[in-house]
Amino acid sequence: MPSVPLAHQVVWVAGTQLCLLAQKALWWPERHTLLVADLHLGKAAGYRALGQPVPSGTTSCNLQRLDALLNSLACQQLVFLGDFLHSAQGRTPQTLATLAEWRARNAALPITLVRGNHDRHAGDPPPALGFEVVAEPLLLGPFALHHEPCAHPGRHVLAGHVHPAYRLRGRGRQQVRLPCFMVSEHLTLLPSFGSFTGAMTLQASAGQRVFVMGDGGIWEVPT
Repeated sequence: MPSVPLAHQVVWVAGTQLCLLAQKALWWPERHTLLVADLHLGKAAGYRALGQPVPSGTTSCNLQRLDALLNSLACQQLVFLGDFLHSAQGRTPQTLATLAEWRARNAALPITLVRGNHDRHAGDPPPALGFEVVAEPLLLGPFALHHEPCAHPGRHVLAGHVHPAYRLRGRGRQQVRLPCFMVSEHLTLLPSFGSFTGAMTLQASAGQRVFVMGDGGIWEVPT
């Protein structure tokens, strides 16, 4: 396996090695493929269009974080597991211009979007971005790439949608909630990559492994 110059944890699922990255993305070294779930680009812009006083710059920040990953990996394919754009209101001229600039920096990279529920309302990315856009599932190797975590017979599912987080408890009332990967026999659930997305606190079920991220690191929660 090529060296991954990023904080990560290695897991084996469906007989295949995957790297869970501390940057809230998944690296499939055998295919040189980076998988990212739930960017929700333009969400803040959509809220501002509705009169909500939320900060600007989140789209640029998310794309800069994505660039940092792409610059650290020998990536030959990028797959978005749904909810690339957040809403129709978020398709502002500024958001679309920022996306065009980002795509120009990564013009040669093949990019696939597996449509999520927000994509169906927001609409597909502009054709000029050159994305391949498909309905779920996208079947690659032993995996079924979904947005929503639906079972797929004979395949291990890689999915997002629920923005998983896990609550770590310390002494007394001390606790912290962190984004996480959740890995079980037939499903790997990715955290949301977007920085303005929220999260859902989940409990691990029997046989499920939890990997939390914080302060640039990633570690497995003891069961």
